Amino acid sequence: MKLKLNINSKLLLYIITISLIIYATAIGYISINSKISAYNDATKIADKHLHEYASKIETKFNEQMAVVRTLSQAFATYKLLPEDEWKELFSNMYENIFNNNPDFYAIWDSWELSFIDSAWNKPHGRYIKTYWRENNEIKNISYLKSLDGDPETYAVTKAAGIESIWEPYFDVFDEGKTIQIFMTSLISPLLENGRFMGLVGIDIDIKMFHNLVNEIKPFKNTTAYLLSYEGVFAGHPNEKLIGQNFIDIYPDIAKKYEIVDNIKNGEYLSFKEKDKKNGEFYYHTFAPIIVGQTVTPWSLCIKVPVKIIMQEANKNFIISIIIGLIGLLILTIIIWIIARSISKPLIKTTKLLKYLSKGKIENTEKLIITTKDEIGEMSKSLNTLIDGLNNTANFAKQIGQGNLDAEFQLLGEEDVLGNSLLEMRKNLKHAEEEEEKRKTEAEKQNWITQGVAKFGDILRQNNNNLDLLSFNIISNLINYLNANQGAIYMLNDKDKNDIYFEVKSAIAYGRKKIIDSKIIIGEGLVGRCAFEKMTIFITDVPDNYSKITSGLGEANPRCVLFVPLLFNDEVFGVIELLSFTKFEDYQISFVEKVNENIASTISSVKINEKTAELLEQSQKQSEELHSQEEEMRQNIEEMHATQEEFTNREIVLKGMVNAINSVSLIAEYDLDGVLIKINDKFCKLLGLPEEKLVGKNHGSLIETDKKSIKNHSELWNDLRNGIKKKIKENFTIGNKNLWLSQEFVPVLDDSGTPIKVICIAFDITDKTNVSNQLDE
Repeated sequence: MKLKLNINSKLLLYIITISLIIYATAIGYISINSKISAYNDATKIADKHLHEYASKIETKFNEQMAVVRTLSQAFATYKLLPEDEWKELFSNMYENIFNNNPDFYAIWDSWELSFIDSAWNKPHGRYIKTYWRENNEIKNISYLKSLDGDPETYAVTKAAGIESIWEPYFDVFDEGKTIQIFMTSLISPLLENGRFMGLVGIDIDIKMFHNLVNEIKPFKNTTAYLLSYEGVFAGHPNEKLIGQNFIDIYPDIAKKYEIVDNIKNGEYLSFKEKDKKNGEFYYHTFAPIIVGQTVTPWSLCIKVPVKIIMQEANKNFIISIIIGLIGLLILTIIIWIIARSISKPLIKTTKLLKYLSKGKIENTEKLIITTKDEIGEMSKSLNTLIDGLNNTANFAKQIGQGNLDAEFQLLGEEDVLGNSLLEMRKNLKHAEEEEEKRKTEAEKQNWITQGVAKFGDILRQNNNNLDLLSFNIISNLINYLNANQGAIYMLNDKDKNDIYFEVKSAIAYGRKKIIDSKIIIGEGLVGRCAFEKMTIFITDVPDNYSKITSGLGEANPRCVLFVPLLFNDEVFGVIELLSFTKFEDYQISFVEKVNENIASTISSVKINEKTAELLEQSQKQSEELHSQEEEMRQNIEEMHATQEEFTNREIVLKGMVNAINSVSLIAEYDLDGVLIKINDKFCKLLGLPEEKLVGKNHGSLIETDKKSIKNHSELWNDLRNGIKKKIKENFTIGNKNLWLSQEFVPVLDDSGTPIKVICIAFDITDKTNVSNQLDE
């Protein structure tokens, strides 16, 4: 059955149906592509954040590994020093490293006993020195370990003989505390001609990486975590997972995507997976972290809910549907109004409308109806409509030909079609302007991208020659920015008491210019730029600031740009650029963008130069040590010969001393006359044991009248001056009254200074008593 519809119904049915089909197709296509594009853009943002933070963590690890590597190289340099000297030297070095690296929890070295003790012939056994922090103090301990065999971890590291980062572990350094610290160790081997001497290592509290991981939030509800080589959680918002293995927590994902194998291979990995617990999809992405020369990479991962990624896209989709429905409603109303306006024509009007329905607007005869009733008004309106449609068609044609400035007269304020065409022209003009802006911005961005790539190549060249590198940087900057003059100021901190900026290279209108300038931090615009660590852009340049010389003479620059060379918030220099033409914002942004790469390269060059200088010093010291070693060897040979001679003399002297002790009374006094040693024969004569005599003053053993006291004082004054004395004295010990003949001999040191006195005495009591009796 065929429905008979009037014009109004047909217009509404056909146009709305077609509009719905077109609308649904367009919205569906746009929505699907929008969602795909939004998902891809979001994953790129997530990957970018991941790579940036992975680079930060890797840089932090490498800075710490560089300290360990430097220590191991230093040990190899100073290994020929005497043991006490290198132990003291590296004790001071450790304390200095601790003070400059608060992130280090402990630092230690382990030496193979077979290397430092020639008498030790076992393949195991170590001497260990450890420094750690406890209660804001640096403490240390040294001890022997592995005397019965090497533990597994140490044996593996020892066999590998390369830098390594240990799997994270819990440990306690503060005695008496139950708090465990989750840490890892960075290890560098000590090698001599391929022979393993020991290890140098630092223990790092992984908490600082845990905090850094928690900062990664490219999207709401993002979860980031750090995994070790074996898949152990080293950082995670849920601290209960710290120390557990990824395989144990997510066994299905670990097996499906071979997570641990990818970590061990240092691979990038990303995938979308449904969570079995909540049924939501999550986007997972992994980035490797390779520390120094180790072969056990770690990995950083972020996990983002897909619904969060698609939230904005879904919102835009709903808004698009609402706007489309509103547009469809407006279109329906307009169609209905038009249908109503043409649904009551007369036969003549119908004939004319047939032409109009076929699009025959041009050369269409107008209705000639002179009546002034409704039909006349309708015909007049229809004629006006024909004129209006012709004007509208002509206007649309002009627009189609690109003439967006064509004149157009509305049929009236309610001329929907005319207003729509005017709105369309307005939108086309706006789109054209926006397209021009987009092209301009794209050209600027492309210019910046090409510039960054170009300077990346420049920085990779001549990065072992700071002067040539500086000239290449400033000359290429001037050329790329179409500037006229420029200079690069480098920080000179060789003398810590005299730190300043010096001109490393300067370009004046295409030619290299030699300037000898010394600028203190905070002095002038260069010093101010370095001090504030901010870009300075001056467009009101003083007349006496500088002159730019060209083929047309000299003129003042219109602008001056100062950009600090910053890397890790440290200033390495300042770039100065002068130009006749004002720098655009995107040009300044470009200079600021490449400044960190330049600063990073300068930092590396300085480190390489310092390393080369230290290497040269190390070689010189090694030669000096070799010479000293040869001299020491000769001295040792002479000492062996002298020692043999001393041994022979010692045997002879020992025999003589034993002979003297057997027939003489021997006593030793200090320089104040206090008895410090006495032989058995003397003790037996005095009738007292040695312990009761030692510590007594010589004067307390003799008669103590005024004359004796005076003689005793003179005696010890002479002895302290190195004068030998021989005297006869009367000793009173208990009921014994003894007379002794004594010879006091001062003992001198290498410089001839008396250090003690030896007394050799003989008992002359009987002889003295007989002589006294004869005198009576």
